Amino acid sequence: MPTVTDSAAHQPRTVQDYIDELPVWPDGTRLPSTPMTSMQRLIWMLAAAGKFFEGFVVFMTGVALPLIARQFEIGPAQRGLVTAASLCGILVGAVGLGTLSDQFGRKSMFIVEMIIFTAFLGAAVFCTSFTSLVFCLFGLGLALGCDYPTAHMIISENIPSTSRGKLVLGAFAFQAVGAVAGAAVGYAVLTVVSNLNAWRWMFATAVVPALVVTVARFYITESANWLHSKGSTERATAAAQRLLVRTPQYPQNVVLLQKAAPGEHGHGGGSFFSLFQKRYRRATILASVPWFLQDLSTYGIGIFAPTILATAFGHKAEHVRSMSDLIANATEGAKGDAMITILLIIGIVFAVMLADKMGRIRLQIIGFIGCAVGLLIASLSVDATGGLKVALIFIGFMLFQFMTNLGPNAQTYLLAGEVFPTAIRGAGAGFAAAFAKIGAVATAFLFPILLDVIGTRMLLYGLIISSILGAVVTWFFRIETAGVNLDQIGELAAGTPEKSKAIA
Repeated sequence: MPTVTDSAAHQPRTVQDYIDELPVWPDGTRLPSTPMTSMQRLIWMLAAAGKFFEGFVVFMTGVALPLIARQFEIGPAQRGLVTAASLCGILVGAVGLGTLSDQFGRKSMFIVEMIIFTAFLGAAVFCTSFTSLVFCLFGLGLALGCDYPTAHMIISENIPSTSRGKLVLGAFAFQAVGAVAGAAVGYAVLTVVSNLNAWRWMFATAVVPALVVTVARFYITESANWLHSKGSTERATAAAQRLLVRTPQYPQNVVLLQKAAPGEHGHGGGSFFSLFQKRYRRATILASVPWFLQDLSTYGIGIFAPTILATAFGHKAEHVRSMSDLIANATEGAKGDAMITILLIIGIVFAVMLADKMGRIRLQIIGFIGCAVGLLIASLSVDATGGLKVALIFIGFMLFQFMTNLGPNAQTYLLAGEVFPTAIRGAGAGFAAAFAKIGAVATAFLFPILLDVIGTRMLLYGLIISSILGAVVTWFFRIETAGVNLDQIGELAAGTPEKSKAIA
């Protein structure tokens, strides 16, 4: 069997240097890329599963909402609480749990979050009151909030720098896959279970898969990058060796620097409040504000698209008189939502292909502008009738879904987990996700109320403005991280836009 040799055997290096190493054949030929190990592939698949569950549960809630509202006899404000509960949980979980990965490790929180998710998902199926359902959805959100920073870090700290963008976004794409699956499962369940308990069966379909993923997460290795940043050189060495087991084997021997990479300690260390010091303030703004602006429109459109689409198709009964009317409305909304949400997957596929080539910043700006154009087209449908009305809504929403996943929905997530050094990466990514979900929670709670008060047109105009602002903020606080070694992230965060471009 052919063998490969270490390019710098027995020379102390950082963990990321070993992960990024290109193997060399005995005749001196260097391989064109770093092959993934089985452990790296397992980590990636388990992280992707977490994103799938997020899309599945959050977007399926929109399909199930009419049934939940009828069963528990709740009004518009309480309907808003149902949709906002999981998002509020994400907000709290991202900061309250996600940031703990800087203290207790990536793997530990990766497991804890899945245990919490599975427990509350199972409990939600048996809820007997509106209050208990909101509590369970909040619990699901806690787990999903923890997953935002943890899933990103568990991937990015264990894979080569040159493929970090496509692999992180490849896993993130499963949020869109989950959204489509949520709409599809919702539709399938409604065709089989024609009663108010159909929403319980929707959530029940994810319980067993969640259990499988929970158990599998016990078998991955801890992030060697995180262990090294904490000064645990021996444990980091063991973790790196386990991560990099491959055939033929390289590196033959892992010898890490005794100290963590420069910039990992000091300047606030791993303190949460160091995010707001001058050194990292620009990174914090870039990671959080555009994500907040993006979530305003993404969750508003994503959660309530079934209702809007059912009305546009002319299949929605304006006054629900029977169970058949209710099921018909939910079914038509699920069908239309599934059709448009497919564009999320197409958009993320392009993001995966282009993130490491065009860069995060350029795609995020282009995406924000494209979202604004799509929403503008959709707003023109307000005065239209018949086929033109449906066409404008579909074209506008489809363009929006494509551009948001090509740009801000994908790139904000990617940047938030990259622009901070390892010692505060969990805190930074967690804060950014939590800040973003303030916008998502507000949108989920207020959207059904504002839809009745100010109408569709003014809501869409507001979302257009937020998309334009997202592009502006991204440009002024830009930090390009495409292909940059994790050991240099601290320099990017502390530098100017021109300096970060030079490093990248």
